Amino acid sequence: MTHNTVSRRDFLMASSAAGAGIALGTAPSAPAFAQPKKSNSPLRLAFIGTGGRGGANLKSMTEQSLVKVEVVALCDVNRQVLEGASKRFHDARTYTDFRELYKQTDDIDGVVVSAPEHIHAYATMPALKQGKHVYCEKPLTLNVEESRRIMTVAGEAKVATQMGTQIHGMPNYRRVVELIQSGAIGPVRECHVWVSRSWGLQTEEEAKTHRDIVFVTERPKEAVEPPAHLDWNLWIGPAPMRPFHPVYFPGPKWYRWWDFGNGTMSDLGSHWNDLPFWALKLDAPKTVESFSDAPAHPELAPASLTAVYEYGQRGDLPPCKLTWHQGTHKPTIWKEKGIPQWGNGVLFIGDDGMLLSDYGKHVLLPESKFTEFKGPEPFLPVSPGQHEEWLLACVNGTPTGSPFSTYAGLLTEANHLGNVAHRCGQKIEWDTTTLTSPNCPAAEQFLRRTPREGWSLD
Repeated sequence: MTHNTVSRRDFLMASSAAGAGIALGTAPSAPAFAQPKKSNSPLRLAFIGTGGRGGANLKSMTEQSLVKVEVVALCDVNRQVLEGASKRFHDARTYTDFRELYKQTDDIDGVVVSAPEHIHAYATMPALKQGKHVYCEKPLTLNVEESRRIMTVAGEAKVATQMGTQIHGMPNYRRVVELIQSGAIGPVRECHVWVSRSWGLQTEEEAKTHRDIVFVTERPKEAVEPPAHLDWNLWIGPAPMRPFHPVYFPGPKWYRWWDFGNGTMSDLGSHWNDLPFWALKLDAPKTVESFSDAPAHPELAPASLTAVYEYGQRGDLPPCKLTWHQGTHKPTIWKEKGIPQWGNGVLFIGDDGMLLSDYGKHVLLPESKFTEFKGPEPFLPVSPGQHEEWLLACVNGTPTGSPFSTYAGLLTEANHLGNVAHRCGQKIEWDTTTLTSPNCPAAEQFLRRTPREGWSLD
């Protein structure tokens, strides 16, 4: 049984139908939101990051939403994109340093964070502490400790939070979750996720195939004059100071460097591991082990990687193993052509069959076994989309699909642990209560960071 790709037209029609304010509960233990705003008042938002994803978020929330949005403040370290946004929203205050923005927030209801990964926690935490709603791009944080701190404060703040994993709101993922959770392929004890992207320490030939990537194997030591419109000191933020160099900026170059990102794992893991995390009700792994084509590099994330997560029993769900493959790495069953050769995918292996999915379609395998199969009636609510979910949560108090305090935080932590195991060079046992690896003290250095002077989460 194959389901075709969902068209943008169908999705937008579903979004419009759902946009009137239906309940959207899709995440476990979704928090209750204190004192929701009346929906007939404009929702006053500040945007930290106005280019790239920030520009897309700004456009979607102001032009495509049924919620009336007023842009109160704009912030970006790139004055070119900031000026462009300011021309459209000329009444909004403008900043290059979000720490200055947070000194005046009486007229702000929520904050949208679309800065690079190493900035996420530092731009998000002040908003939560001031009781503001927050939408933050994925991954939620740069490391595990930051994620846990954001989870804790978000739970206390009782505001609407959403991590930007847009596919979570699309119909295909919902149908897959329903099939898995209704037992279409029986109990699932094994799952594989693979993506072709390999942002990391590429070979010289691999680097040629990636947009704007400059081939390097070490951190540049020479200084290059930054563009006049870029405040490089503020772009660095809490990370260690590095002289400006084109290998870092503009994006997606910075994704490869541990100081600023986590390579493919935490970026696309937020999208692709999202599906098994949701369908299998995953939480914190018991162990994680990673394999790459070379030992861990002190500066650069790996290009190709396999990470194996072992999860214990969750309620009546059996223990399961989730294996992540990126770059050239693929599951054995894929390499042996035992399944369709999709370039990216999620494969659930159950006692009674398999389910293969990507962003927009899925198929039950072997297809001959499921010719007459009729899936369950949809039981997950239609989502109006990630942006609209969050905006509705801000004004109506309805739940979101990936709140920081539960779902988004745990998914972020699990993704980061794949890289932690790679950098440790051994299988790590994981204690989610103490945020430690009992068998690998070396993991400690990769779970957290000391911010640069002048920057703090406290």
